[in-house]
Amino acid sequence: MPSNMLADRIADTSEHANGVTERNGEVSDAFRYVEVKPRLHQLNTHRSCEEKTLVDVVGEISTRIRSIDHLDGIISPSIRSATNTPRSATFHPSHFEAHPMLIDAWEALRRSLVYFRGMPVGTIAALDPTEDSLNYNQVFVRDFFPSALAFLMNGEPEIVKNFLIKTLRLQALTKRIDNFTLGAGVMPASFKVLHDANRSTDTMIADFGESAIGRVAPVDSGFWWIILLRAYTKSTGDHTLADLPDFQRGMQLILSLCLSEGFDTFPTLLCADGCCMVDRRMGIYGYPVEIQSLFFLALRCARVLLKPEGGGKEFIERIDKRLHALSFHMREYFWLDFEQLNNIYRYKTEEYSHTAVNKFNVIPDSIPEWVFDFMPMKGGYFIGNVSPARMDFRWFCIGNCVAILSSLATPEQEAAIMDLFEERWQDLVGEMPLKVTYPALENHEWRIVTGCDPKNTRWSYHNGGSWPVLLWLFTAACIKTGRPQMARRAIELAERRLSNDHWPEYYDGKLGRYIGKQARKMQTWSIAGYLVAKMMLEDPSHLGMIALEEDKKMKPTLTRSASF
Repeated sequence: MPSNMLADRIADTSEHANGVTERNGEVSDAFRYVEVKPRLHQLNTHRSCEEKTLVDVVGEISTRIRSIDHLDGIISPSIRSATNTPRSATFHPSHFEAHPMLIDAWEALRRSLVYFRGMPVGTIAALDPTEDSLNYNQVFVRDFFPSALAFLMNGEPEIVKNFLIKTLRLQALTKRIDNFTLGAGVMPASFKVLHDANRSTDTMIADFGESAIGRVAPVDSGFWWIILLRAYTKSTGDHTLADLPDFQRGMQLILSLCLSEGFDTFPTLLCADGCCMVDRRMGIYGYPVEIQSLFFLALRCARVLLKPEGGGKEFIERIDKRLHALSFHMREYFWLDFEQLNNIYRYKTEEYSHTAVNKFNVIPDSIPEWVFDFMPMKGGYFIGNVSPARMDFRWFCIGNCVAILSSLATPEQEAAIMDLFEERWQDLVGEMPLKVTYPALENHEWRIVTGCDPKNTRWSYHNGGSWPVLLWLFTAACIKTGRPQMARRAIELAERRLSNDHWPEYYDGKLGRYIGKQARKMQTWSIAGYLVAKMMLEDPSHLGMIALEEDKKMKPTLTRSASF
């Protein structure tokens, strides 16, 4: 089918109220193109390779990576499914002993599938029958990402294609909160499917922040969508979806929001509290590192996917300029190691003009005491936030891991981040991987910053809680930096309890020892995060879906110190 015909058919399907509706007797033409076929629930299980064998595999891949400019030279093995050849042989039961936890995880992941018009379009956030569902009965864009990777790695791309198509249609809806209309490019935080048996209709209802706790629109959803589109394209070798005019326009709308020029003097993206995974008030307003890293990775993915036609050339040029400025800003001002901490400690204030060293007028007395004990002689990380007169020295897992995968971090900084993990393993990994942020806010600071949010008490939820979903990000970072043994160690920690505890959303305590006091069980992204980590560790070439090598053309000259 020609691309323009498919685009017309996608656009012609009917919309209902704030959602998308299709009658059960009238199959959408867009989904005729997708052609999701029934698939046996084959559970791909295997045991881990010996450490020596895995290190050898990673070494071979690392050598190959260094010989090319991008990881695009590595073809994900899931592309084999597109030619009707067997799925990755490493998952065949006859080759590897079945692991009960893998069987449990795959069964749970398949139970979480959400269907629209009889076709899977995502996975529900959680299936805990003991808790009030609230919005956990919806499909979240960010939550679905690890589930999507699991299906792609297992040779099941149809589910991901369905998701990409339907969320693109939701983007086209008018987004209104009270009397205010959001930008055209905003992607939903989540959506739910309502089945009406009497009218034989399915309705998809999106949430753009108008129903969310705190009424905050998601900044990261659009970034995850672009990154997933590139992962799908990379995994399947199918460029037809991304090349469709509707998908090109969808990317351009997202980019229009985040590349717009205004009063901001920084290339980083200004964001509200609660706009990403840390979706409660946690003092991340300003320029949170998680959003900057995702922004950078999404820009690089869009740079690969955009076509010059139809206004794409202008966006490509704007992306190139922003990537250069953003990489310099992050590597220069967000990076912290022992030497740089010592420099900030000796800052002078009230400096003026272009010669100023303390460009953001940070008061040295504002450096928290814990940083001096936390910072090892070897290692470093991107701090949580930098804005006028304020540096948030907290460590955030997602921002630092994505900085590695996107090559926002230089190779030397990547090594330093992994050094920090090794030096501060008990603090950042503990007994249940991994801390979403470190350290926790406590006492008076907790009351002020969180607004006394009882869910974010110290070492709980986003305030220093431990999230098993982060296993996949950590594993990917370990493989990219040639340290798979660290990922294996973290996965073995999770395997001691995660399945027996019924896949909690998060764990509490300084070491992550206790199931979160308000954590949902059967949390889908905890399940998917484990599966992706295992599959990636067994076959490191999967890394090519979500990682990019450094672009030498935009490499800035660093003038700040680095741990290397």
